[in-house]
Amino acid sequence: MKIGYLDGNRLYYAFLAGGRAVIQDRDHLNRINVFPVPDSDTGTNLASTMRAIAERARAFPSAKHTLDSIADAALIGARGNSGIIFAQFIYGLSQEVRNELRLTTRHFGESVRRAVQYARRSIMAPVEGTMITIIHDWAEAVYEHSLRMKDFAELLSYSLHVAERSLKDTPLKLAVLARAGVVDAGAKGFFDFLEGVAGFIKQGSIKAIVAAETARLSLPPEVHAARSEVTKRYCAEALLVGNRIDVGAVRGLVQRAGESAIVAGSETKIRLHVHTDTPADLFFKAREFGTIQEIKADDMLRQYEAAHGRKHPIAVLTDSACDLPRSVLDEHQIHMVPFSLFFGENLFLDKVTIEPEQFYELLRSTRTRARTAQPSQADVQRVLEFLAGHYESVVAVTISAGLTGFYGQLLKAREALGLDPSRVAVVNSGHLSVSEALVVLRVAEAVREGRPFEDISSSSAEWVRKTRLWVDVRTLKYMVRGGRVSPAKGLLAAVLNIKPIVSLDADGKAVALGKSFSRRGNMKKILGLIREGSAGRKVWNYGLVHAQNPYRALRYADELQAMLGRPPAFVSDVSPVVGVHNGIGVVGIALMFE
Repeated sequence: MKIGYLDGNRLYYAFLAGGRAVIQDRDHLNRINVFPVPDSDTGTNLASTMRAIAERARAFPSAKHTLDSIADAALIGARGNSGIIFAQFIYGLSQEVRNELRLTTRHFGESVRRAVQYARRSIMAPVEGTMITIIHDWAEAVYEHSLRMKDFAELLSYSLHVAERSLKDTPLKLAVLARAGVVDAGAKGFFDFLEGVAGFIKQGSIKAIVAAETARLSLPPEVHAARSEVTKRYCAEALLVGNRIDVGAVRGLVQRAGESAIVAGSETKIRLHVHTDTPADLFFKAREFGTIQEIKADDMLRQYEAAHGRKHPIAVLTDSACDLPRSVLDEHQIHMVPFSLFFGENLFLDKVTIEPEQFYELLRSTRTRARTAQPSQADVQRVLEFLAGHYESVVAVTISAGLTGFYGQLLKAREALGLDPSRVAVVNSGHLSVSEALVVLRVAEAVREGRPFEDISSSSAEWVRKTRLWVDVRTLKYMVRGGRVSPAKGLLAAVLNIKPIVSLDADGKAVALGKSFSRRGNMKKILGLIREGSAGRKVWNYGLVHAQNPYRALRYADELQAMLGRPPAFVSDVSPVVGVHNGIGVVGIALMFE
């Protein structure tokens, strides 16, 4: 049957079919991902972008209104370098279609050709042999033949073969692809999308699309990727929303932040992407231009290690409330899911797009209430899926389930992905911050020792039981501000100069151990509790954390080293997500017994 026009409904279902084809090829795209960095997540990011379109976009009778909905959904949900380039191309298409109810092949050809420039302009340094090349070659083929081909099925089938030739030529244009023996992953993802669209237009039913119209490109037995290509650590992205945003200034800010810079969208909604070592600096400045939403900052170094440089067959995963120093996380290749942190409407990722120093500066300088939130379920599932695809097994250690729902999120993600507990263990640490860090460190040490997954999984409950926490709180002001303590109790504590000592009970919930009327009294009392609790028991290790109070933390460390006969495993900053409730000046001490 000839297809002489595309209305809103046909466009909508064509996009769903194209997205489904990308999702089906996700694992293949991850495996061949070597450019711009070999972090093995192009498939995951493109699949996430396509899912966002399926979830958010709506069909309308008008082609223009449907494309506007799809473009908005793509821009909000775009993930990764290729996802944002794709989103900007669709945004350009939606702008060029104008107010058409139906698209003829001629109008479609003219619109896709002009839309390419939107995508190209969004990339600060376009590289040929990538997605932008295949988009250009395909769009030119569509435009050139749209006058004589009045049937969309014929036009898309012909242009698909042009896109396939363009895809196969990507290694000729980009040396890193030739060395690895693969085509560009982003370009392949766009080709998959075109296959799905062409198949739907030809068959007229999503269910009828069983196989691709053209032959699948074979995957080489081994993909050669070099760690030296990971020149920046984080793949940082966000949606910036506002009125009359200075797009040029944002482009300059993003370009100065690092490499692979992309700025897509308009004066009211911008999706930015960059590879950078300093995502916190970028987003601290970006909040001046608009409200930061839909933020992501993937650790590309850790992703590369998972795909190409694993030290061990077992992955260790935790959350950002675990206050192990970054050097320890790097040494053990520990993966981390950051919690969300809000200042007003601005969204940050704990420890990644906001550092402790920046967080405490905002805490001091603004009366805006800081709020914390769990990561999205989609992000949790994406991380677990990635690790399960690259490791034999995973041990995930979470913040106390009595304090937040991250433990439940991981259980739900494990079930949704069909992963067996015999391969993926989810451990409720019953702790947070420094005490959670000790549990994670114990698991990581066991992995390094080569202990089997089953042994580590079964032993983790014992390590949790043998961990103790003492928190020296300077003021209840922040607990009052965060709603953890009533204003009346906070006022009474301030008037009487009460300094509480806090710990966690058997259910992992906060409990008061005592109080003093001075900080000196607090330190004396805590050291006495530790001396009493450790009498006759061997300490496996201990650590300390503080919120901008290194002098007090080191005083504790000196006293504890004299008492226990060994230095602490670490002294580190309290994460912002924990500091929201405990405030500036707090010091935490944790021990794990043998």
